[in-house]
Parts: sequence; structure tokens; C-alpha cells
Amino acid sequence: MPRPLNVTQKLIQSHLLPGAAGVPEPDSEIGLKIDQTLTQDATGTLVMLELEAMGLDRVKTEVSVQYIDHNLLQTDHKNPDDHLFLLSACRRFGVWYSRAGNGVSHPVHMERFGVPGKSLAGSDSHTPAAGALGMLALGSGGMDVAFAMAGEPLYLKMPRVMGVEITGRLPEWVSAKDMVLEMLRRYDVKGCKGLIIEYFGPGLEFLSCMDRHVIANMGTEMGATTTVFPSDGETRRFLASQGRMEDWREIIADQGAEYDLYDEIELSSLEPLIALPGSPGRVRKVREVQGLPIYQAYLGSSANPGLRDFWVPAEMVKGRMTHPEVSFDVNPTSRQLLENLTVLGSLQQLVRAGARLHQTGCNGCIGMGQAPATGKISLRTVPRNFPGRSGSKEDQVYLCSPETATASALTGEITDPRDLEKLMSMPYPRFRPLERDIINTRMLTAPPPAGRRYGLEKGPNIKALPEFAPLGDAFRAPVLIKLGDDISTDEILRAGAEALPYRSNIPEISKWTYYMIDEGFYQKALRAQQTHGGHIAVAGGNYAQGSSREHAAIAPRFLGQVAVLAKSYARIGWQNLINFGILPLEFEHEADYDDIAAGDLLSCRDLRRRLAEGLGLTVQNETKRREYAVIHRMSERQTQAVLAGGVIRYFREKRKAIEEAEELVEGLGAS
Repeated sequence: MPRPLNVTQKLIQSHLLPGAAGVPEPDSEIGLKIDQTLTQDATGTLVMLELEAMGLDRVKTEVSVQYIDHNLLQTDHKNPDDHLFLLSACRRFGVWYSRAGNGVSHPVHMERFGVPGKSLAGSDSHTPAAGALGMLALGSGGMDVAFAMAGEPLYLKMPRVMGVEITGRLPEWVSAKDMVLEMLRRYDVKGCKGLIIEYFGPGLEFLSCMDRHVIANMGTEMGATTTVFPSDGETRRFLASQGRMEDWREIIADQGAEYDLYDEIELSSLEPLIALPGSPGRVRKVREVQGLPIYQAYLGSSANPGLRDFWVPAEMVKGRMTHPEVSFDVNPTSRQLLENLTVLGSLQQLVRAGARLHQTGCNGCIGMGQAPATGKISLRTVPRNFPGRSGSKEDQVYLCSPETATASALTGEITDPRDLEKLMSMPYPRFRPLERDIINTRMLTAPPPAGRRYGLEKGPNIKALPEFAPLGDAFRAPVLIKLGDDISTDEILRAGAEALPYRSNIPEISKWTYYMIDEGFYQKALRAQQTHGGHIAVAGGNYAQGSSREHAAIAPRFLGQVAVLAKSYARIGWQNLINFGILPLEFEHEADYDDIAAGDLLSCRDLRRRLAEGLGLTVQNETKRREYAVIHRMSERQTQAVLAGGVIRYFREKRKAIEEAEELVEGLGAS
């Protein structure tokens, strides 16, 4: 009798490389066939340069889409030049192109390209949002996505599966954002590392596909590998509303399917929640912080991209004006959404109430405009609030639902939306999904037919990928920076309008390395390169959480980073270090972390042999005359990539060896 499978196991089994049998053991390395890829402009420029470096002719996936949604501010030539480069790369490699202003990648991909049962790799950490459709959707570093586009497997360690049973129904004034904030209250930003979260149960009947998108999107903030929902009747309804019924198929857990871990959420017990500044995991009840004056209320982003997330606020402000001291910022997430809001009259209601309407895209979520005032509170429906990510270094960004943000925009202070019934005699506006959305595909450009060669259009800011040397047999380098727990990629490499336009220019963007923590780091790194050939970073737990931007690995590597010594790593950040040849070492004894200070000189010898033979490593602290046992969790394949100096060099060497072997066989056959 076949073992009953949950949805996650079905998705993984159907995409395992040929030869794999059964459900893999947790923590074993698995390779997955990737059907679709998603790239966006903050990461896609490097992906396309990587495809060029690999010598790829045309992508091997069923569908690959390049979105322009992050870097929309055009204050000089850099961003528009990159948009033209990406358009030329889409023609060159056979990729769909979503124009600037068409919308945020995740909801657009779900509406237009997502298919239940398919696998998706995206160079954006919120790619798991597509799990709302019953997809196996994985956020990855750009290099991994580039290899997937080239037809190579996506490798990762087999996660455990946590089943979360959903029962009941959301109360009035409580939405899907509050549900995922409840998950963050329980698990914080690293409690789901090494897990896939699978939601099931009777309560799913009352969560729309776009509600599920909100929840799947922010599974990333808990450190989860991805989030999975079944493909059920609601999925069928959603695809029908998008004119894509033919793409639906049912994917549900078998009767008797089991999970490695279990939790339960009773929806009717939830109330409005809010995440305090600094981390999505600092969750409190809105009632605990209500009354604090606010400067900004911000609607939109990949975390709350659905029609209901704008329609409900529009009904709340209908016939009213937002508080005179509040900036009411509205970021429609797609051109299609904007059209639907217009036809429904919701857009007029928002504008008439004082909304500052911004172009469809990520915008303030990634620090591209809409920065809050100094020392003032900004309530946002975005997925993360790491320090400085908004564009203001000393920001106070709170994460909340559209209902809480809008209620607070009306009153001028943090307000539990349930109080509006008494304060303003406001009934709860209950949203009903449309049977058929107005569909807009006019800003999606299909790839041209195969067979024709196109050139790449490179502006002056687009530079070739740096070449990195193979790992040396030893290092002796100073600790240039010592970091605490949960350091995000936004802190490793600054986001925002000043830094991100250099995403295709590694020498320039490297000047922003660790800038949010130490503004003088760049000059220190240059000196360390001259005196010691490089440097080391020491970190606490969950290093490099957050965005999948591989710039947070390649920029430090460009400045000579040879290793990171940490208590633990976030999954994508760890893989990005390996991809660019940085040793991701871990303390065997976490207490050794306390013994090291910035400025200590660390060394390690006989590296290449010990790594190749799978032997243990010891790091010497020459300053304190101590030594530390360290480990790494790399597979044999990953170890070979680090030894080669990065995955591109490893790939080229592997391909060259195969070609030489094939030539030898042909030569023997001819003789």
C-alpha cells in the first residue's frame, strides 16, 4: 500500500531528479527540476550577466519571466539603462519581460503564469508567495536561478514539513496579515528554518487565494524554506477569475498524510496584530501600542497585493478624509489591479480621502522613495521592517494589516480597527471576490522565437562579473566586523535609492557593504586586502536573513572576504556565500563566539586538503592565542564549488572536463 503523502511531499517527489526514490530524508541534499523562474530588476541584472558568463544560448525552463518592479525611480541613467539591458537579455535568452509599471512580480506571476503542481525558483526571497497556488516555489540566490534557467537542478537540503491546521473563520476587522503575524509571534524570524510550512484544514475554505498569498509571502520572514497550500476549489475559482481555468488541477494531501511537526490556528480567536520596528518577529497586539501618533500609513507591496487589500481601505475612507498630519501612501501592486480599482470606484475613494498614489511596484518597501520622516512612525503592509530598509536610517516602521493601517490613517494614531465601529459608526466592509477580473496583459512582452541571435544592450553602469580566484590553502586575516544575531542582507548591503542602482556594477555597490553597521567598513576592507589579502566577518545566529540579493555575498567577496564565522546562517544567504567562494564556517561551540573581537587576527591552514577529504577544521586566533573547532555544512558538490572559487568557475571546469572526456572517447573510437 503506497504511503499517504502530504502536498509538500507530492510536489517534491514529482520534481526530484531521475533516480531518486521515495521521500528523501530531512537534511539530505536533493536536486529539483525547475519548471519556471522569476527574476526582478534588483537581482535580475546579475542573473543575466551570469547567463552570459555561462555561455547560455536560450533558457531551458517552461517559463521564465523578468519583472521590472524594484528600481523604478529614474533620477539618472542607471535604472533605465538596466531596464533596457534586461529587455535585450530577455530577447537574447528567451524570457518573458514585464515592463516597468506592470506591477510587483509575485502577484503578477500568480495571476498570469502560476500553475498548480509546477516548481518555481525566483531570485527574490518572497517567491514562496506562489505556494498559495499549490506550487513548489523557492526563493534562491540569483546564481542558483541562473543555473535553473540553464536547465540545471536546484539543490537544497530536504526540509522537514510542518503542518498547520486552519480551523474557524476570521472575525470582522481581522485579515490574513494578522494570521501570518500570529505565526511570526509564535516562531519569530528563525523558528521555521529548515522547514516547509504546509497549511491544511477546514478553515482554508474561508481564505481566498490572495489571502493565502499574504501568508505564503511572509513565511519567508520566519526562515521557512517555502510555504505550501493545497490546490483546491478556491484555487480553481481564482484561476477562473483570471481566465486560466485550463491551468487548474487538484492537489490535496492524501487521507492519513503525516507531518514532521504540527501546529493549529483557530482563525476566530485572532485579533489585530502589529510588528514593532526592527524585526517582523516583534509582534504585539495592536491594543498594546494603540495611541502612538503616526506620520505615515502605507498600503501595498508583495505582502498585501490583492484587490481586497485596497478595496477594504477604500470603503473605510469613503466619504472621509485621512488625518491632516498623516501621509496616506497607496502603492497599487499591478496595472491590472489599478484598472479593477478604477472600475469599482475604489481608486476615486482613496484619492478623495487624501491618498498619495504611487506607481505600481515595490517602491517604499525596498527603500525606493516614500521614506518616513526622522523619528516618526510609519505603519506599513509590507513584509519586513529591518533597520534602515525604508530609506531612513533611524526609521520606526511597524508592520500591520490594511485595516489597521487605514484606521490609523483616519485617526492619526495607532488604532485597533475594531474601534472604528464606536469612533465613526463604521460597519465592517466585507469583500467578495470578483467572478472575473479585468485582465491586462498588454505590458507583458513574450520572448521572440528561438533561432535568432540578439545582442545585449549595456549602459555605462553595467560591468562584467568579477573573476574570483580559487580558494587558497590557508588564510590569515583580520576580523573586520563582529555582528550579532539576525543580521539581514539589508544590513550587509544597503537597500534603497542610493545603493541599488549599482546592482549591475559590483565595484561601486561594494562601497555600501556593511554601511548600515559601520560606515567606514569599505576603507577598512581595502586596507585589509592590501595588508592581509582579505578579511573575515564574525556573526551570531541566522546570519544573512531576509532578501535573496546575492550582492550581500558578492560585494564582500569583491572586498576580499574569505570566510564568515557564524553561529548559524539563513538558508539563501548561506548558499550565496558558497556560490561566490566564501567559506561559511560555524562555531562547533557557540560560546567561542564571545571570545572573538573585531581586530583579532584569525588563521587556518591546510584548507584545501582538509575540505576535499571531509576533515575537521581549526581556526587559530593569533591575537588571543586561542583555537576554535569549526564546522561547515556544505555537501561535496558545494565544497568543490568553494574550492574552485565559486560556482561559475566550478561549472566551467566541470563542463570543460566533460568536453575533454567526450573528445577522448571520440578519438579512441576513430582510432
